[in-house]
Amino acid sequence: MAARFLLQRSTQRLLFSSRSVPAFSSPFLCRAHSLGPSDDETYQRTTVSIMKRETNNGIMIHSYSPMGFNIDGNRVFGPCAVIPPAILQWSVGSSEDITEESISLFHMLEPPIEILVLGTGSRVERLSPSVLALLKRKRIALEVQDTPNACATFNFLNSERRLVAAGLIPPSYSRALEVKQDESGDSK
Repeated sequence: MAARFLLQRSTQRLLFSSRSVPAFSSPFLCRAHSLGPSDDETYQRTTVSIMKRETNNGIMIHSYSPMGFNIDGNRVFGPCAVIPPAILQWSVGSSEDITEESISLFHMLEPPIEILVLGTGSRVERLSPSVLALLKRKRIALEVQDTPNACATFNFLNSERRLVAAGLIPPSYSRALEVKQDESGDSK
């Protein structure tokens, strides 16, 4: 009787230790893979409900003048830094005032911006090599343009949902379209 008991115990261990054939082969405990849709897959599908469709493209610069800018209905006087979703006064008077310290605002942002668009007034101005080197070290692409073109570039990049910021100096008054009068009162 003891031998029969030991024989039963050893066969049970053999059955349990065998990994090729499961001890309990019930169709409910096994799952087969199928390539076609089945009833249980309809319950596992993910659905998304859109609560609000985003219609705007972020901050847009609508107009500029020698006094400042119209940015989404906000009047900004003087130079400004546009960092979506914020509009800040920027304490520079001209392109000569753009230094490592004055652009520190742009490279300390989180998440970091990809592109910085600088509008230097009525015409394109050269920046200090130290400013260019700092932005290169921070891996921020730089686009320096006159302010009218910088506004258009910022709007385009922002509409593409790029991580862009702008530093804008208002353009100066243009006398190109003024009518000159001589002393006799005749227009020239």
